[in-house]
Amino acid sequence: MKSLAQHSDLVIAVVMADIAIVLLTGAVLGRLARYLRQPPVVGEIVAGIALGPSLLGLLPGDLTAHIFPAETRAYLSAIAQVGLLVFMFQIGWEFDKGLLRGRRGAAGAISISSTALAFGLGAGLAAMLYPYHDTVKGDHVPFTAFALFMGAAMSITAFPVLARMLTEHRMMGTRVGALALASAALDDVLAWCLLALTAAIVTAGGTVKDMVQIGALSVLYVAVMALVMRPLLAYLTRRMVRNRMPPVYVIVLVAGLFLSSYATTWIGIHAVFGAFAFGFIMPRKPFETLADGVKQPFDGISMVLLPVFFIVTGLNVDISAISGLGAVELVAIVLVACAGKILGAAIPGRLTGMPWREAGTLGLLVNTRGLTELIILNAGVGLGILDDQMFTMMVLMAVITTALAGPLLPNPPASPRQAGRPAFAVPGRPAGGPAG
Repeated sequence: MKSLAQHSDLVIAVVMADIAIVLLTGAVLGRLARYLRQPPVVGEIVAGIALGPSLLGLLPGDLTAHIFPAETRAYLSAIAQVGLLVFMFQIGWEFDKGLLRGRRGAAGAISISSTALAFGLGAGLAAMLYPYHDTVKGDHVPFTAFALFMGAAMSITAFPVLARMLTEHRMMGTRVGALALASAALDDVLAWCLLALTAAIVTAGGTVKDMVQIGALSVLYVAVMALVMRPLLAYLTRRMVRNRMPPVYVIVLVAGLFLSSYATTWIGIHAVFGAFAFGFIMPRKPFETLADGVKQPFDGISMVLLPVFFIVTGLNVDISAISGLGAVELVAIVLVACAGKILGAAIPGRLTGMPWREAGTLGLLVNTRGLTELIILNAGVGLGILDDQMFTMMVLMAVITTALAGPLLPNPPASPRQAGRPAFAVPGRPAGGPAG
C-alpha cells in the first residue's frame, strides 16, 4: 500500500524511524557489550556498522538502502553533527586539570612517550600505505597531510570511555588508573593539536598564503576565547547562576557552542575544535548547579543523538570491500596502533617504578580509542584524506583496540570508598551518560 503523505513529509518521517531503529539497536548491543565486559560504546559502534553495508546491506533486497535511503542521509548527518558538537563541548568541560596535580612528571612522560611513539609508527606506516590510498574520489591526497593524519589518529586515547572503564573495573582510585586518566587527557590535547595542523594544511591546499591566514586566524581565535570569552562566561556565571539554572543561561551556552564551532569551521580547522574549546573555557563552579542545569541535560542530548553519529559512520564502513591486501593492511594498522600506545605507555610506566603488570595495564588503558577516534576519522573523511577502504580499516582498529582492554584488565574488589562512587567519576557525568 502506498503512503498518501507528501514526499517531503515522508522523508522526514523516515528519518525519525531511522533514529528509532538506531537507538533500539544500539541499546540492545550496548547491553550485550556490557555483558561481555565491554564499554557500551563498543556495542553502539558495532550497531552502526551492522546496520550499514557490512551486514544488513549484504542481506537480500539491500535492506540498508531501503531503511536508510540516500535522501535521508543528509538529515541524519546534520542531526549527528549536533550530537557530536554537544559531546565535544562536554569533553572540553570535563577536562580536569586537577588530574595532573601531584603526577605531572609521570603523566607527562607517559603521555609524550605514548603519543610520540604512536605518532612515529603511524607516520611510518602511512609511508607504506600511501601509494595504495593517495587518491580520494579522484583528488590527490598530499603525503604530508596523510602522514600527519595517520600519526594523529594513532595517538588518540578515548578519555570518556577510559573513565567509564576505570570506574566499572573499580580502578579509578588506583595509581595506574589515575595515571592513565591524566595521561589520556594530555594525549588527546596533543592529538587534537596535530589534527588541527593537518586540517589547516589540507584546507590551505599547500599554499603558504593560506597557511599563514589559517595560522593567524587560529591564534586570534584562541586569544579571543582565552582573553574575552572566558572572562565573559565567568562573569555571566557569577551573575546568573546561584542555586538554580536560568533558562537564558543555557540558551547562551548553546548559542556560544554553535557559534564557536562555526568560527573554527570558517577558519578551516573543523567544527569539533570550536565545540571542545568552548567547553574548555566554560566555568566549572558552582559545580553542582552547573552539573544539574547544564551537564545533565547535555548528557541527555548526547545519549539520544550520538547513536545517530554511529549509523552515519557505519553507512560508510564496508567490511566486505576489504580485499586480501586490505586484510594485510588492517593487521598492520592494528599492530602499529597497539604497539605505539601500549609500549609507549608501559615502558615509561615501568621506568617510573611500576611493576610490569601495572605498566602493562597502563598500556592497555591508554590504547582504548572509542568514539573519540571515530570523531577524528570522520574529520579525515570530511577533509578528503581517507578513502572508503582506509576509513573502514581505521574504524575497525578503533573497535578492536577499545575492545581489547575490557577482558584483559584486572577486576580488584571494591573498597568501601570506591563502592560509593558514581559510575563515571569525571566531573558531573551521570552513570547513564554516553561512554564516548
